[in-house]
Amino acid sequence: MANNEVIIRFSDVSFGYTHKNLLLNEVNLTVRNGSKITIMGQNGAGKSTIFKLITNELQPTEGTISIKEGSTIAIGKQVIPREQLDFTVKEFFESVFDKKVYNIDPKIEEVIGIVKLDGIKNIAERKISTFSGGQQARLLLASALIQKPDILLLDEPTNNLDKEGIAHLTQFLINYDKTVLVISHDADFLNAFTYGVLYLDIFTKKDEQYVGNYFKVVDEIKKRLERERMQNVRLEKDIANRKVQANFFAQKGGKLRNIASKMNEKIEQLEEEKVDVRREDKTIANFTIPNQELSYPAVKFNSVAIHESHHKKGKESKKKFDFVLRKKQHLLISGPNGIGKSTFLESLVNGTNPGAKIEPGITVGYYRQDFSSMDFNETAYKILVHANSGATDQEIRTVAARFLITGEMLAQKVGSLSEGQEGLLAFASFVLQKPGLLILDEPTNHINFRHLPVIAKALDSYEGAMILVSHMHDFVKQIRIDEEIDLGKI
Repeated sequence: MANNEVIIRFSDVSFGYTHKNLLLNEVNLTVRNGSKITIMGQNGAGKSTIFKLITNELQPTEGTISIKEGSTIAIGKQVIPREQLDFTVKEFFESVFDKKVYNIDPKIEEVIGIVKLDGIKNIAERKISTFSGGQQARLLLASALIQKPDILLLDEPTNNLDKEGIAHLTQFLINYDKTVLVISHDADFLNAFTYGVLYLDIFTKKDEQYVGNYFKVVDEIKKRLERERMQNVRLEKDIANRKVQANFFAQKGGKLRNIASKMNEKIEQLEEEKVDVRREDKTIANFTIPNQELSYPAVKFNSVAIHESHHKKGKESKKKFDFVLRKKQHLLISGPNGIGKSTFLESLVNGTNPGAKIEPGITVGYYRQDFSSMDFNETAYKILVHANSGATDQEIRTVAARFLITGEMLAQKVGSLSEGQEGLLAFASFVLQKPGLLILDEPTNHINFRHLPVIAKALDSYEGAMILVSHMHDFVKQIRIDEEIDLGKI
């Protein structure tokens, strides 16, 4: 439980990569020792920036940040650095400590169990590069948990975890008696152990703090926004009536013009009282993904490769799978982490998969969970131009706006966008691209939970061929699936 001792304090903290483009503006927050806090906000509101400021990776543009002296901090990052991919698991865990840890083996065993990688034999001796993307995500999470820090920062920790893995992590955090700040869009997971919300408003660039049950806080925010909306409706009605009267008096001339002038002053005052619409609470509009017309199969399968990750060296075996994926057919590929789902999709796209082949002439829309199919040094605008070189500037900007991608964001490099914004950019590119085949690898990662039903609806109605990998059952069940292949059971 939290106590009254403050462990983190932000005082009038502002941050921006330029002074004209602030992500955070005069943020004031206090986090008490032992508290468990959810950080909420629209994609790009500055959630990950808060973490980087706490860990000293970024410095505030203005204001001060105070961390209780002697406090240790660990963060569950999203990507393992390239220079560490040749580390063994033991070396990787040893690298997160400043000093040599002599009893690290039982610590490794404990955290490996929490993230559900304990079924892999001789895991401590295996190199990081031999693990799948999902398994590497679990190792990153474990590298934060093993430190048992005073301040634990978790960024989307349930990504790539199955139901059992989420349950183990949840219980660990319930029992954890130190400070936890977590960014997540998994409402049920958050509600199990957090009792406070730090809400980042992307419009004002400020923070709002709430105490209590996660769902109650979300409901409180929703009710407040509805009150603000109703206030605007009343003001707009009053303004409209006053404008009619002011125009009437102005046309009469004489002393009535003075009355009209005073009424216009009152109208300006009422306009200032209107509450700005909060962009962060907008959900992307319903959309459809147009498809390339196909009169022939999209993909022909004859086998799939299975990675037997419980072996020390990670053996691979082929399993027969005769299937032809055609227009309007949706294929779900499931199975545990490390069995080869992402590898299968990547080899299919790059043409090196010996057991499956995309037919010539198919336009492929590929959603990689790490977004590496996009050039991070290109602007978001250029990504959309590449998706459809024949689209006009107006068409590109109209599609971008549907996905809450502003003109300012279009001018930014992809690498400077948040992961959630990169995900929405990928879907915007599909709308322009009109693919005949969609290949989606964990498309819910980093996406705001408000957007997920809209995306699911678009995928459900997609009339091209589609291959989907997703661990989020609630998302998948909203989408029509015509065929499923479970790599763990085939």
